[in-house]
Amino acid sequence: QVQLVESGGGLVQAGGSLRLSCVGSGSIFSIKPIGWYRQAPGKQRESVAVITSGGIADYANSVKGRFTISRDNAKNTVYLQMNSLKPEDTAVYYCNTPGSSHWGQGTQVTVSS
Repeated sequence: QVQLVESGGGLVQAGGSLRLSCVGSGSIFSIKPIGWYRQAPGKQRESVAVITSGGIADYANSVKGRFTISRDNAKNTVYLQMNSLKPEDTAVYYCNTPGSSHWGQGTQVTVSS
């Protein structure tokens, strides 16, 4: 059934910050890499950041230096700290295990200029 739930989106001005959360429903969460993805209107979904079970992170070039992905396996939670937000970051943000075709509802991030 449903295993991942995103939250934390909202409306912010350019230059502002948001922290997104991705909560897993079971212990299997802690042994899987987890990625954050986003999809803007009219565009294909793209990878933003990924973190391994051991906490090693990788980022898309567009967010390097601004976003930080982290995880707390004891809480079955992955976070995406987003700083210095730009209007181009506006999208629905999803979390998922890389390679999975099952997507949740995501959380909306809107950055105004």
